[in-house]
This record gives sequence, C-alpha cells and structure tokens, in this order.
Amino acid sequence: MSKMYLNTDGGARGNPGPAAIGVVFYDERDNLIHKFGKPIGTATNNVAEYTAIIEALKTVKKSQWLRDNRTKAEVYCRLDSQLVVEQICGRYKVKNDGLKSLYQTVLGLISEIKAKIYFCYVSREENKIADKLVNKALDSGKNVN
Repeated sequence: MSKMYLNTDGGARGNPGPAAIGVVFYDERDNLIHKFGKPIGTATNNVAEYTAIIEALKTVKKSQWLRDNRTKAEVYCRLDSQLVVEQICGRYKVKNDGLKSLYQTVLGLISEIKAKIYFCYVSREENKIADKLVNKALDSGKNVN
C-alpha cells in the first residue's frame, strides 16, 4: 500500500496555555494503523497545530512504510486548521515570527521525505480522533495512544 493518510490536531487551553497534539495514521483502506497524543508544554493553538504536523512527518520519515514505498509513496495530511494548510500550501504568507521556524521545519521535512505529500483542510467533525487525543493528553499531562 503506497498511500498513507494523517489526521493531525493541536490545541491549547488558553492562547497561549497548556498545549498538546494528536496524530492519527490510516492506510489507504482507512484502517487506523497508529495514533498518539502528547502534551507539548505552553503554546498557542497555531504552534500546537504546526507541532502536530511536524511530529507526524517525523514519524513518516523514520517509518518502515516510507522505506518500503519510497518511489510511489503518497501522504495525505488532513488538518482542521485552515490557516496552517493555507500557509503550508503557499496560499497565505506566514507573518507571525513564532510560526516561521515551524513552517520552515515542515518544508524541510517535506523535502527530506521525498514523497508526494498533500495537505487538505478537514472539518473538526472529520478530525474527531486526533482531537480526542489532544484533549486526553491535556487532561492527563502524559503521552497517550
């Protein structure tokens, strides 16, 4: 299977405030294959959203799946942050200094992974599992699955 789907979410209670991320991986048959959530300290919502996609891409980069599918790999990143999707796709400028380095990290990971990577905005309704992982990590203060 050469396609992978990622749902990511980041959130903060307060802006900035205690923050966490949630990441969910699906195969091309929509089977859930891996998920995790973790607290990331104090951050804004947008920093948490960027951190979630960065952690997801790092996981893809070191995965056996990518090694097995290097020449035909396609990664579909689904986020419920329209701002982050539009910035990564180059349709919005990254004006906030705090997000510029995170944006550059995402671009660096994309070039290192060397696969077709697509970003799309999804509604919160379509991102429920990642959202639950964020809240679970915030509530517990621990890494969660």
